[in-house]
Amino acid sequence: MGKPVEVEGINPRVLQWARERAGYSLEDAAQKMGKAADVLVAWECGEGAPTYAQLEKLAYSVYKRPIALFFFPEPPPELDATKEFRTLPEFEISELSSHTRYMLRQAQAMQLALRELNDGHNPAPAPLFRELTVRRGDAPDRVAAQLRKALGVDFQTQQSWDDEGTALKEWRNRIEERGIFIFKNSFKQRDVSGFCLLDEEVPVIYLNNSTTWTRQIFTIFHELGHILLHSSGVTKQDDSYVDSLRGTVRQVEMFANQFAAEFLVPSAHLERALTRGWNETTLADLADTYHVSREVILRNLLDRGLVSPEEYRERASKWAQEFKGTHRRRGKGGDYYNTRSSYLGSNYLQLAFNKYYQGRISREQLADYLGVKIRNVRGLEEVATRGAGE
Repeated sequence: MGKPVEVEGINPRVLQWARERAGYSLEDAAQKMGKAADVLVAWECGEGAPTYAQLEKLAYSVYKRPIALFFFPEPPPELDATKEFRTLPEFEISELSSHTRYMLRQAQAMQLALRELNDGHNPAPAPLFRELTVRRGDAPDRVAAQLRKALGVDFQTQQSWDDEGTALKEWRNRIEERGIFIFKNSFKQRDVSGFCLLDEEVPVIYLNNSTTWTRQIFTIFHELGHILLHSSGVTKQDDSYVDSLRGTVRQVEMFANQFAAEFLVPSAHLERALTRGWNETTLADLADTYHVSREVILRNLLDRGLVSPEEYRERASKWAQEFKGTHRRRGKGGDYYNTRSSYLGSNYLQLAFNKYYQGRISREQLADYLGVKIRNVRGLEEVATRGAGE
């Protein structure tokens, strides 16, 4: 057999750009390809090129990109995590995994899909981020009260929900109805709980479905705090990096944390519940009452100076480790269509299918918007019709 033929016309600059955007060093990418690093160096210098089989592996398995991209004359314009997430210090951005960066690109794709499905406009009659005027320096409790009024959810309603899963569905639905779509996926980087991407028409929130329901609820409101302050953001399990922030970016991150905790469990309610002090049982009971995590209650105590930052982080880390253990024991499984429906959300599914039923998009386009193969559209339609999966 002859020597495998190298693909002609590949742009070496795009090869390098795709690797760097994926967060891989030359050594990392070479290891995934099963090649020596100097082979990739040659490809990126234009002194050699991959075969088609190698390009397929590099594109689809390693960099998560379409093959056509590598023939572009220039790298395409794309979100830059360093510029987008100004409240994350550089050392935290450098720790974002390749898969998390892929999730960021998926979020951008969903923003584009929302724009295309709605002719460039937000589908909500009164988008939340336009109704609420929030400025840096505003008190978190004031903004929380405004948001609760805008969403139309009082504390009796919140406490009446059956469990945390129901609470997550309810919060997600109410926020999506007000023009901020919430998508989910299973992140490989477990310490990232989610993120939001700002946009003048369709800001989106992405949740790590591998975290608890209560963690997802907190992440929704943390990221909503960012959006109301016109800032993209990332929620991490360990937020000790906030101590290294200064100036405006520190104010934004502190506000997002305090706002989320205050919205879910207001200080006034907490004061009444803590008249006789608190212990582990008190934290658990309050968490059950408001359908939040013990960490949200503890964060309120931290903001009130009732626990030290060290104790807060120690307890939060302990609870996170406990969840990891139970999550590993649960194993994998689940129905593909229910999972996909949960990731996209019922509001987005309804939006996409309605455009298809109206004859505005083809079945092929519908499959593209849903991120599934054409043969799987019917199965997802059945789940969407039943309203299953969140």
